Amino acid sequence: MKIRLFAGWQARFHLVCLLMLLSALAVGAFPGAAHAQAQVTPVPTEEVTVEPLAAEPVAAPVAEAAAAPTFDHGDVAWMLTSTLLVLLMVVPGLALFYGGLVRSKNVLSVLSQILVVFSLVIILWVAYGYSAVFSEGNPFFGSFTQFAFLKGFSPDSVGNTPIAGLPDYLFVAFQSTFAGITTALIVGAFAERIKFKAVILFSILWFTLSYIPMAHIVWGGGYLAELGAIDFAGGTVVHINAGVAGLVGAYFVGKRIGYGQTALKPHNVVFTYIGAMLLWVGWFGFNAGSAAAADTVASLAFLNTILATAAAVVGWTLVEAITKGKPSALGAASGAVAGLVGITPACGTVGPMGALVIGVVSGALCVWGVTGLKRLLKVDDTADVFGVHGIGGIVGALLTGVFSAQSLGGTKADLDIGHQVWVQFVSVAFTIAWCAVVTALILLLVKALVGLRVTEEAERTGLDVTSHGESAYEV
Repeated sequence: MKIRLFAGWQARFHLVCLLMLLSALAVGAFPGAAHAQAQVTPVPTEEVTVEPLAAEPVAAPVAEAAAAPTFDHGDVAWMLTSTLLVLLMVVPGLALFYGGLVRSKNVLSVLSQILVVFSLVIILWVAYGYSAVFSEGNPFFGSFTQFAFLKGFSPDSVGNTPIAGLPDYLFVAFQSTFAGITTALIVGAFAERIKFKAVILFSILWFTLSYIPMAHIVWGGGYLAELGAIDFAGGTVVHINAGVAGLVGAYFVGKRIGYGQTALKPHNVVFTYIGAMLLWVGWFGFNAGSAAAADTVASLAFLNTILATAAAVVGWTLVEAITKGKPSALGAASGAVAGLVGITPACGTVGPMGALVIGVVSGALCVWGVTGLKRLLKVDDTADVFGVHGIGGIVGALLTGVFSAQSLGGTKADLDIGHQVWVQFVSVAFTIAWCAVVTALILLLVKALVGLRVTEEAERTGLDVTSHGESAYEV
């Protein structure tokens, strides 16, 4: 059967038109489906085009991260720990060591003087001390204003200190403890008879005119640094400096009432013993921390600090046993401090055998420093600041020039021992002369302004009550 609707070209034309109409209706009824299909092919092209645009904001943080300072977390952790260890040396270490050596009526006065002096110097260090030590200047002083109150520093800053691998704030904190303990060491020399306000005024002036220049001269690129003196952690800057100041201070303040006539015994040797052991523990931060990194140099300083201190304890004990017939606990504790002092300038440059020699010699000679030399000088150095820190510092500084040579186990290759010992001698002599003159002038000024010594009645009563209105022990 024939159907006319589909016959001929007209029928085919009508059929095509009908199909086109149905297609148009389908596109209008399902626009989403048609759009999705249309996008199938261009999708990869659009992703390729967009990728550079998306990468641009990511590139900026990457560049910033590359420019930001990076620190070794191990070094930072070690230096944070070292700073805490040096703090432990002072409060309570040094405070207990000195506190046990004085009489019971003066123990709180010594504790107060050490704590307040240490705290005051920390503030002065941030105010102008750091700037005057570690900024450019002349061979004796840096600038008091360049980094005053840590100007230009921030939590992320680096480059304002000699140690590029540490945050600026961390290096400032570590060095502040050195300034604080050095000034506090002097307190023991004239304890039990000096006015509290005299101690405060003296400490401010001495920190400014003796510690700051010596630190700059040795560690800040000054005169002795240019000369080539070796002082790894503070033989001249800390110990000889404080020891000489204590000796001069003891002369100016005068002897305690009854000195040389009656026994002025330590009131609590246990305090002194505990203080000495805390000093030993804290000293690892002092010496090994001066490497400013958790590295092989810190490891060498750490080992040397153990060995020299142990050798000094044995050396002091042997000498005391031979000369007095009986070794004392007080002597052993003092020997530990003598060894710590002796190894301080040498700990990062001498070998273990050199550390043993320095320890034994320091311990043995410091026995003489607190007995024979003290009597020879006719001075009342209450806590033997000069006998231990002065003599121990001199011994250590000189022997550093010997045992730093690689031929004797040290780290300095091709070191001319004779020349280096001469340089070390010059550094010792310079430190003694500078500190002695500056300390004497400061004490004369303090004496004129506020006076140095308490009244005789106050001294007999005790400084705990007369200066601070309190007593350590109830009677």
